[in-house]
Amino acid sequence: MNDFDGEPHEPAEILLVEDNPGDVRLTQEAFAEGRIENTLHVVTDGLEALDFIYQRGEYTDAPRPDIVLLDLNLPRLNGDEVLEEVKDDEDQRHIPIIVLTSSKAEEDVVRSYELHANAYLTKPVDPDAFIEIVRSLEEFWLSVVRLPGDCLESE
Repeated sequence: MNDFDGEPHEPAEILLVEDNPGDVRLTQEAFAEGRIENTLHVVTDGLEALDFIYQRGEYTDAPRPDIVLLDLNLPRLNGDEVLEEVKDDEDQRHIPIIVLTSSKAEEDVVRSYELHANAYLTKPVDPDAFIEIVRSLEEFWLSVVRLPGDCLESE
């Protein structure tokens, strides 16, 4: 598979941190119908997200995510706490984290960017619009943007 500059790229390892089964299903559907090969891993709370990213517990063999799609409203550890921990860690902060949440609250947007989120997207209520947002996200972040893993692998 090639991106827009004609260079081949490996399928991306995407971590979806989402506790709503309906949103997980819609995201899986959007990625399945997309043109870009990737692997979508799903965890349902903030602690699982950190275990996956840090390869702890049942996730010791998990791949390093190329990108994280993070809901803010999560059980056990919320999205802000996950974002803060990952972005405060020198070894992990390069992982792009896209906040994908139902919150339209300005304070959530501001807080996410203060914690160094790479983007903030509000989930549309309409399922077709949600799928389109995920496809646009996939095309931009996995075809147009050069991710840190691309640079790390070539060193």
